[in-house]
Amino acid sequence: MQRYASEYTAETTVSTVDIPSDDVKGRIIGREGRNIRAFEKATGVDVIVDDTPGVVVVSAFDNVRREVARLALIKLIQDGRIHPTRIEEIVKATQEEMDKHILEIGKSALQEANVGLLHENLVKLLGRLRFRTSYSQNVLRHSLEVAFLAGMLAEELGLDGRLARRCGLLHDIGKAADHEMEGGHPKIGAELARRYGETNPDVLHAIVGHHDDVTVDHIYTVLVASADAISAARPGARRETLEKYVKRLEELEAIACGFPGVDQAFAIQAGRELRVIVNASKTTDDEAIKICHDTARAIEQQMNYPGEIKVTVVRELRAVEVAR
Repeated sequence: MQRYASEYTAETTVSTVDIPSDDVKGRIIGREGRNIRAFEKATGVDVIVDDTPGVVVVSAFDNVRREVARLALIKLIQDGRIHPTRIEEIVKATQEEMDKHILEIGKSALQEANVGLLHENLVKLLGRLRFRTSYSQNVLRHSLEVAFLAGMLAEELGLDGRLARRCGLLHDIGKAADHEMEGGHPKIGAELARRYGETNPDVLHAIVGHHDDVTVDHIYTVLVASADAISAARPGARRETLEKYVKRLEELEAIACGFPGVDQAFAIQAGRELRVIVNASKTTDDEAIKICHDTARAIEQQMNYPGEIKVTVVRELRAVEVAR
């Protein structure tokens, strides 16, 4: 993990487009909203035009569609001719440019991983992963990271590093498929790879088996599964939702407060440490040590969390007198 540290960017579901003046907002909306309706129909996104000065917001869960809409809207603003026919022309031209851009991204990833040739359709699917996220992890960056980690693990074991990188690069290719295909991403990915000319049984097995959906009898599948787990567990690789995060901190404090003699508990360091304050008059030093041990064991048994959590119990006897 220290030898290979990759970048992570967490995409959101919203893009903003800067506009030169507020009268452009009126032209984007059009008479009785016809322009904005035509744009939303052509791109499949929501366009939010509110009182925020200088920006228009483009919202969609499909990152490819959202990027096409963002680029098309920028072109329309620069062009100045905003009407339904022109909107359709520019959106169509932008979609064609986006297809080329996706192919270039795929080729760049293939070259970076150095795994040999792939069918053009697989390269396009790789490029689409750049616009997909999983637990806010960019799936293409994750796939490249898994490729390099699996390659290094293979070389440590005297195996074929290039083959391991190929397995790792393609392991999540099923996530690029549209939602019309049935099944989980390992099954879909293996089917797509087979359809587009991938014949190596190690690669196909790594794609279909990296989540233990099938019996793992290929060493490269084990390496890819290990690299996948390392990549996902790297601190900062995945963002938790705020609600889950707050709930986890509340659970930590509740576990500690359940022990007799505990006055207060504070989860600090983003949930990496728990400070427990016990009542000095109700507990002894030995009891405080036991509370510390029991709290740590209770957290292990009752909660799921990344990394480790440090439990610190503080027993403080205060004597206060006032001189009058």
